[in-house]
Amino acid sequence: MLSSEADVIHEPIGTSSAHFRKDCPAPRAVALEPGSHLVTPRRGYTHHGIYVGGGKVIQYGGLARGLRCAPIEEVSLEQFAGNHPVWLRRDGSMRFDANEIVQRARARLGENRYHVLTNNCEHFCEWCLRAEHRSEQVDKWRSFAGRLVRSAITFFGITAVTFPTGQQKTI
Repeated sequence: MLSSEADVIHEPIGTSSAHFRKDCPAPRAVALEPGSHLVTPRRGYTHHGIYVGGGKVIQYGGLARGLRCAPIEEVSLEQFAGNHPVWLRRDGSMRFDANEIVQRARARLGENRYHVLTNNCEHFCEWCLRAEHRSEQVDKWRSFAGRLVRSAITFFGITAVTFPTGQQKTI
């Protein structure tokens, strides 16, 4: 559960999942600093946000409201967590100081260009922290999909594809 104190995370003790390697489970009472990168697990993915102080997190709402995309918004820590544990992501390679991270996050409030593969909550946080547009989750899924396709090609012995024009190309 999250504390009633706005800037403190109580519990949860983390997971041993390899997906959380860079993420530190929040110990019993961690004071959150503005500019902190927060992560919370969901079914099949992790949700990311930037803590901005006062018990508030800026997140890309994405598909949080079903099929209708939600914009980048400022929400309570409890709303961000959505009854899930919250971790601090610490990897020490931030390009900006805490004030700049918060300013960058606030500058994009209201943006509504969510795309799960190219502009999601992790892309947003990486941009705020490092001015990089990347998502490790998407990279892992793309890598997995590529391996799956290569395995299928190997398994089925597909070596050439015939196109409607009659041309044949070897893969």
